[in-house]
Amino acid sequence: MPRIPLLLTALLAAAPALAGELTVASIMARDRAGTSPENPAWSDDGRSVAFELRRPGTRIVDLWRIDLPGGRPERVDAAGRTKLDAAAGAVESRDRRLKAFVRDGDLFVADRRSRRLHQVTRTSETESQPLPLEGGRRVAFRRGDAFFEFDLESGRTSTLADLRLADEPDSKLPEGYLAEAERRLLRVPGERREREEAVRAARRERCASDPTCPPEPWWLGEGQAILAAALAPDASRLALVVGPARDLSEELEQGADGGRADTMPIFVTDSGYVETKPVRPKVGTGAPASPRLLLLDLVRHESTTIDHSALPGLREDPLAELRRQAAAPSAGDAPEDAAAPAERVVSIETLLWSDDSRQLAVQLFSYDNKDRWIAVVDAAAGRLTPLERIHDPAWIGWRFNDLGWMPDGRTLWYLSEETGYSQLWLRPLAGGRRQLTAGDFEIDAPRLSRDGKAFFVEANRDHPGIVEIFRVDVGSGEMTQLTTLGGLTAARLSPDEKRLLLTVSKIAAPPELYLQEARPGAPARRLTETVSADFAAEAWTIPEVVAVPSRHGAGKIHGRLYKPADWTPERRWPAVLFVHGAGYLQNAHYGWSPYPREFMFHTLLTRRGYVVLDLDYRASAGYGRAWRTAIYRQMGTPEVEDLADGVAWLVDTQAVEARRVGVYGGSYGGFLTFMSMFRRPELFAAGAALRPVADWAHYNHGYTSNILNTPDVDPQAYRSSSPIEYAEGLARPLLICHGMVDDNVVFQDSVRLVQRLIELGKTEWFETAIYPVEPHAFRDPSSWTDEYTRILRLFEANLGPGAEPAVSAPAPGDRR
Repeated sequence: MPRIPLLLTALLAAAPALAGELTVASIMARDRAGTSPENPAWSDDGRSVAFELRRPGTRIVDLWRIDLPGGRPERVDAAGRTKLDAAAGAVESRDRRLKAFVRDGDLFVADRRSRRLHQVTRTSETESQPLPLEGGRRVAFRRGDAFFEFDLESGRTSTLADLRLADEPDSKLPEGYLAEAERRLLRVPGERREREEAVRAARRERCASDPTCPPEPWWLGEGQAILAAALAPDASRLALVVGPARDLSEELEQGADGGRADTMPIFVTDSGYVETKPVRPKVGTGAPASPRLLLLDLVRHESTTIDHSALPGLREDPLAELRRQAAAPSAGDAPEDAAAPAERVVSIETLLWSDDSRQLAVQLFSYDNKDRWIAVVDAAAGRLTPLERIHDPAWIGWRFNDLGWMPDGRTLWYLSEETGYSQLWLRPLAGGRRQLTAGDFEIDAPRLSRDGKAFFVEANRDHPGIVEIFRVDVGSGEMTQLTTLGGLTAARLSPDEKRLLLTVSKIAAPPELYLQEARPGAPARRLTETVSADFAAEAWTIPEVVAVPSRHGAGKIHGRLYKPADWTPERRWPAVLFVHGAGYLQNAHYGWSPYPREFMFHTLLTRRGYVVLDLDYRASAGYGRAWRTAIYRQMGTPEVEDLADGVAWLVDTQAVEARRVGVYGGSYGGFLTFMSMFRRPELFAAGAALRPVADWAHYNHGYTSNILNTPDVDPQAYRSSSPIEYAEGLARPLLICHGMVDDNVVFQDSVRLVQRLIELGKTEWFETAIYPVEPHAFRDPSSWTDEYTRILRLFEANLGPGAEPAVSAPAPGDRR
């Protein structure tokens, strides 16, 4: 293990040192585990690596460097930053001469031939989308709504495209009687307009043959926004996705995504007055429109709107039957036929040019979440040709939609879940597709080698909770495992493609950087050690990754099992189920948890004699499409079945006392706590729901409509999936905790549920804790400490030694 220089040691020493008994306050101390390296990157010559590291207890981020092969981490000072060419997100030229990247909002270009690093911009504005252009001496970039190119030889910066989100001045004369009368009766305004147009025409004529003139602006229209942009490698064309602008500061009945912005009050403010903040619209509250895909010819100054109406299935309505059911008339009325579906609304998410600038790959998604299309646009003809339609009767997942070009510029590669798990596919522009990998595991983060002969991928091939790096041969599809680190591993390939810069985490070890040669069996050498000394010195309870058998035909439910050090089957133990958030998230793996506080809290619980089980219920990530989509139109049903199976397994195999089991979780975990306590009140003796969803009709569109469609189309899915509909089932102690400035699951969710519980007379069964300054993810240790102290007290009072679980004679089984 490498030694760490004094500077890094001093930095880590700033993390809290909390010797002695483990307490809620010590667990919730800011950065208890330290901070981990982020955004690792290789230097241009491969002789060093760089990474970012936040100072513990602050929001200050430093840049660090390690010289290879045997150097130690050193913080890069202000002067050194301008000389460092290692940067995440760098883009290389086709001939690898130039590498461009953005650091602190400014553009830098590394020239391999001259071995010079150029700082191209030094502005208060932010540059983005760096792109080395053909020819090896120019680099393009974006600033605001304009694209520029920088010439390394001349040092000149020129405008490539000046995009204006406004109507062209005097592009058309006003219409109507009054306007026509003005033109007919008054001479001077018309003459002035003609003189101004003559000046513009003269300028256009001069600039047509004058290379010193900047190009004419592109007028995209008032009230429009640029949603995506991609410049061709030869800078001849610019692809744009343009749609209606959305201003959350305005109380619009219909926003750009088709919804009215909700309003969140803020009670603790600098001014002392109550202030408000607009937040996301609610699901299904409007009618969005498809954006426009424009192809701008920067040489001829001509714009082409690309027609996507040829997409297969675009006029089908996957929700037609649900629409009929939602609109079903009362008994005795004649049924009405569903209207023929119009062309479905789509979003355009991906724009990728081929290296020769002749083809543009485009990825589109239907707004109803059922279809994903891969298409190409012929740049010269301005015509879109569909290549693949990937349909999912539930919903297209937000992951595993990676897409890219093979070096030949005539073949695309992409990821797809259509076989049940994310796998790699190849699709020539002419000819059929080919599945490159197969199996009951997930391929992620593919990186193509420069010669196009291999992909480097992350995959959980041997266990759902272990991610290693593999090399996939393009010719045969053979997968060769390169790493065997046994946790969660991500990789960045060295410039010569012979080494891997790895980010590796283990169950009790936050992410650190490692170095390994890109070959099977090569040893991995650790480069960083950023965990705090206090965290490293603690004897944490290391969970066992277990597989709980499903009694509902779902196979194995993977989980983490925490047990007291003195556990024995000779006595009966209390237990707690932790329910992770997000829904689509994986927590029962061999890497560092996205819930570090809960990992530490579970050690505290085991020291107090609790068994803790953390399950990856159906809907969780890491287990394929069927597991992900099991909750379609029935959120809270399969997951609660899995939690019930977890309780039964604890009782049968881990000597847990059935009447002393509690549950807690935040966000989606809070939602499932509600659903468990309301629909299966016999399962848990007590529960804590943190920042919980109580009514899915009040959540955002992007997440909710994937799983439940929209309330007007699928009202039954919302009724059967929303805890507020089942609140009458509460019969055991429940703690509800919510931040009042939560702009994700807004505080209103808990407010409405509390009012429902009050009206149902559930006074003795619930308590509420509010956090006036906290958003969805708490920020201040005092709030974390208060919240988890309340959770601990809840469990001690209802599950702990001598506790008699409070019971209101709940009937066993599902309350519907």
